[in-house]
Amino acid sequence: MDIYTIKKKKYLMKKMILLSVWCAVLFIAVSCGQANETAESALVENETQAVQAVDIEEEMEGKIVEEMVIPQKSAEPQAEEQVVLPSKSADAKPANPAPAESTKPTSESKAEVIKDAKPVNEQTKPKGSTSTRVPSLPMKKDEFVKKESKTAATPSHSAWNTILAANVSTTGGVNYAAIKRSEKALDSYLELLANNSVQNSWSSNEKKAYWINLYNASTVKLIVANYPTKSIQNLEDGKPWDKRWIESGGKTYTLNEIENSILRPQFKDARIHFAVNCAAQSCPRLMNKAFTADNLESLLEQNAKWFINSKFNNITTNKIKVSKVFNWYADDFGNLIDFLNKYSKTKISDDAQVDYLEYDWKLNGK
Repeated sequence: MDIYTIKKKKYLMKKMILLSVWCAVLFIAVSCGQANETAESALVENETQAVQAVDIEEEMEGKIVEEMVIPQKSAEPQAEEQVVLPSKSADAKPANPAPAESTKPTSESKAEVIKDAKPVNEQTKPKGSTSTRVPSLPMKKDEFVKKESKTAATPSHSAWNTILAANVSTTGGVNYAAIKRSEKALDSYLELLANNSVQNSWSSNEKKAYWINLYNASTVKLIVANYPTKSIQNLEDGKPWDKRWIESGGKTYTLNEIENSILRPQFKDARIHFAVNCAAQSCPRLMNKAFTADNLESLLEQNAKWFINSKFNNITTNKIKVSKVFNWYADDFGNLIDFLNKYSKTKISDDAQVDYLEYDWKLNGK
């Protein structure tokens, strides 16, 4: 074998070895490239799953926040509708105020919303509990507003009581001249009644005392304004009871309306005829005390007994002569003998003869 052939074989062997090396290198390179692509693909897939997990978590948190925010938003219009009932008097308790307007949460502070969204009747979360506190539904409007329960105050009758105590005797004689000298006190009392009229919330005794006092004070005012006079019948063309001038609650009344349209039909109490006074000698006496809700019953009983057994009536067992008051208002007294026997010191027979005395219209002054 010659040298040329040997060199040629060596050259071919080197070339084959070099080719094998390049193939090995190429194979390794290709294999590494696929591994990198696989790793990158797995990494991308993992990141995608992580992003999806984060989105799911955020969506769940958003739902929790919405569930907590909705009750507070629904409470806002109710808070604007709350009504405080005004007080009618100075001593009325104010109604419960409407609840404060809730604050709207924002998406920037979800943790703060969860912390602040407390129920109306909050319960303490047990230790170790991981549950989220959920606010209760807002209270209804009626639960915020306290109904008005206070009654309107009645006017004081102390000023009228002072006038009566100083100027009226125990038998009903009235010192009209003295009252005229201090007429402003009487005017002030009538103004007080005019500005503080009867309210539905008053008791029956408060209403009855108000109207009796208004009737009597107005009668005295009518006499004082025209004093001196010998009889109330000398005033207003003989019809002083039909004069419309008595103020109460923005309305104007006559004496007849107070007695016959208010006192008699509303209270159906015949003893009222011994309480209202017509400024005449034969009229049941004007008491020297003002009527109040507290003393009304006792004064009505006291004056009924006094009048029936007074000189204004002549009572015996078998024959009676009584005031024309019992004739004019016969329907209010019912069976007259039975009514009189409730108060008369003399027991009257059921078949006693009944007559009526002449009425003396001379002024009941002293």
